[in-house]
Amino acid sequence: MRGFGPMVLAVVAAAGLVAAPPAGAAPGGGTGDGRFSAVVRRTEFGIPHVLASDFGGLGYGYGYAFAQDNLCALETSVLTAGGGRSAVFGPAADSGDALAAQPVSNLDSDVYYRAVANDERIGRLVAQPAPLGPSADARRLVSGYVAGVNRFLRDTGAARLTDPSCRAQPWVRPITDLDVYRLMYGFSQFGGTDAVKPLIANAAPGAAARLDAPAPPPAGSNAISVGRAGTKSGDGVLLANPHFPWVGAQRFYQVQLTIPGRMDVSGASLYGSPLVEIGHTRHLAWSHTVSTAQRFTLYQLALTPGDPTTYTVDGRPEAMTRQTVTVPVGGGAEVTRTLYSSRYGPMIASGWTAASALSIKGASADNMRSLDEWLAMDQSDSVAKLRAAQDRYQGIPFVNTIAADSTGVSYTADASVVPHVTDELAARCVDSPLGQAQYPAQTVLDGARSDCAWGSDPDAVEPGIFGPRTNPALTREDFTTNSNDSTWLTNPAQPLSYPRIYGDTGTPRSLRTRLGLQQISERLQGTDGLGPARFDLTTMQQLWYGDRNYSAEQARDAVVALCRANPRLTTADGRTVDVGAACPVLAAWDLRGDPDSRGSLLWRQFWTGAARASDLWSVPFDPQHPATTPATLNQSSPVVRQALAAAVAKLTGLGVALDAPLSAAQRTTVGGPAVPVPGCSGAEGCYNVVGKGEPLGADGRFPPVVFGSSFVMATELTPDGPRTSTLLTYSQSSDPTSAHHNDQTELFSHKQWVTDRYTEAQICASPRLRVSVLNGR
Repeated sequence: MRGFGPMVLAVVAAAGLVAAPPAGAAPGGGTGDGRFSAVVRRTEFGIPHVLASDFGGLGYGYGYAFAQDNLCALETSVLTAGGGRSAVFGPAADSGDALAAQPVSNLDSDVYYRAVANDERIGRLVAQPAPLGPSADARRLVSGYVAGVNRFLRDTGAARLTDPSCRAQPWVRPITDLDVYRLMYGFSQFGGTDAVKPLIANAAPGAAARLDAPAPPPAGSNAISVGRAGTKSGDGVLLANPHFPWVGAQRFYQVQLTIPGRMDVSGASLYGSPLVEIGHTRHLAWSHTVSTAQRFTLYQLALTPGDPTTYTVDGRPEAMTRQTVTVPVGGGAEVTRTLYSSRYGPMIASGWTAASALSIKGASADNMRSLDEWLAMDQSDSVAKLRAAQDRYQGIPFVNTIAADSTGVSYTADASVVPHVTDELAARCVDSPLGQAQYPAQTVLDGARSDCAWGSDPDAVEPGIFGPRTNPALTREDFTTNSNDSTWLTNPAQPLSYPRIYGDTGTPRSLRTRLGLQQISERLQGTDGLGPARFDLTTMQQLWYGDRNYSAEQARDAVVALCRANPRLTTADGRTVDVGAACPVLAAWDLRGDPDSRGSLLWRQFWTGAARASDLWSVPFDPQHPATTPATLNQSSPVVRQALAAAVAKLTGLGVALDAPLSAAQRTTVGGPAVPVPGCSGAEGCYNVVGKGEPLGADGRFPPVVFGSSFVMATELTPDGPRTSTLLTYSQSSDPTSAHHNDQTELFSHKQWVTDRYTEAQICASPRLRVSVLNGR
């Protein structure tokens, strides 16, 4: 127990876990000789509660615990961020980027990371003083985390790892502080340059591939924050429901991190991150949802005749810079590429003709601030302190923030890193046929004019981004919410406005957004069948696990009427189908995505086709009634009629009963054997999103679920402390031999929760309590 401060020792000793400290024990989490100390208590489902006296010890305990559960996944992420996949897995193989809109090869991934996230850039960013570079606390946390991971690897040995995915592999190595900073930098590029890795990696003169607007990232989320006017006890209630990949580097891990008197945060962090990104403290809880704000702009360059690597700005020529990137690809072979950059950023492999080329400028290109911002949020105990942390660091890269505190304040903001492109600048500088065709989905500015450079705000932490005063933000006493639409309807009673680059306004909302708003409204009025009006922990849990299907709530009755009136319908390819048997199935369906729901499977197959109709609704969108329009299914739409016929034909042809339960087709295998899971697709208007709306396969099942609701947290922030329930849908460990590889997935299958153990008394009362005392370098 050497190295613990008296506060930590007193807490642990009082709990009867270890002996009291000897006289003269050194204060603080260090021993004065570069060592770290921590206590890791694991409770049900393997959730670690890390206790230390300083940030170095806290990181040490967390790194060790995380490595116990996910060392191979971490080593794979480190290999990826270092641009080393090709040498191990081959250059042509898929890089496993679960957030990529299209597959990315290992070679393209390696070229990207070696070019954009290279050692020189990361080192330069880390060397900056705070708030631009890491603070002393953050550096100590990272160093401790690295030491903890390496302690586990040293104690266990690569040859004795239980996870077969990296056991005895030569690429498994001790990690470094630089590796963690690379991972944090990589998180900051989500939705930015990360989204166009192949275009950067293959950029060369003459690479004139078609430029398409960026596909929305396959990530999402819901979050609800309820304030004092919307809760039964006048406190705050929050739901966190991020939709993220269930495999690969973007999984979450649940942990509690405690330095008595300094920090006590419980929640989840992305793999490789040494802190909590979504969670709660004693009086504050927050979540994130993927924002609609753009993370980069393109600049269209006018090239000098006869020289495709020289462009003009204000009539004066500028030569592009060249960067040679060499990637080992195995067997002693290497691939070398020459990449180019303009004053704006890397060139991309689209539209590079003899006269014109495109360069990408990422808003987070120099962002190493998210580490300290989340660390400051982890130490916050009110919405006001969370906002102060965000205003200081301005480093949250790609997400909105939704928060509530025990005083009953509800808050939502897009306080992310956004290019400083005002509507006025866009009107002046989106001046080419290409730019006008792409805008507003993608912003292509005139790179030949210096007056088209990004602007800046006096309250911005660095030039080129919007400052906090411009960010869309709303604080209320009833509620705020977001489900990945823009922040315009954070609360319909108070619509927000902002520069167009943050997102749209006055446009139709997704069915998932509309379901969220309806569920909140019904709960506040007590008309949802869940008891007296307003929220508490129990009703928030019930809301999320309700698994309502909003498209069906809006259109099922009309489809049943259509079916009954037209028992024979024709598919788009001219086949006549008897749809009469579908009528009673849909009429009897409970309109939910429960594993035993009969009709949900048929509806998804129908809605996948029907939603493509341009005339889907009879009542058009009305910006004065954005939460309830468009409405009324258009039964006369040919696409709708064809979709019903096609759905019945599809299921019948596969030998799947029209009334088959959802569990017959919707399962996950991330934890081993197939397990049915509740929920449905976002396109159907479901809150608990699972999958991406893929069609049924030849076996009559959807592809195994590998995306959707991930870390779920419902919290009521009472003055006496938080009452919280959580769920990690794919479980804590990626190691298939671990007891915690699928235990929470089984909970999810049965729509159950984990009761959060936050206080010392709650942790020590766990019947599954296991304690590890760690000291080391």
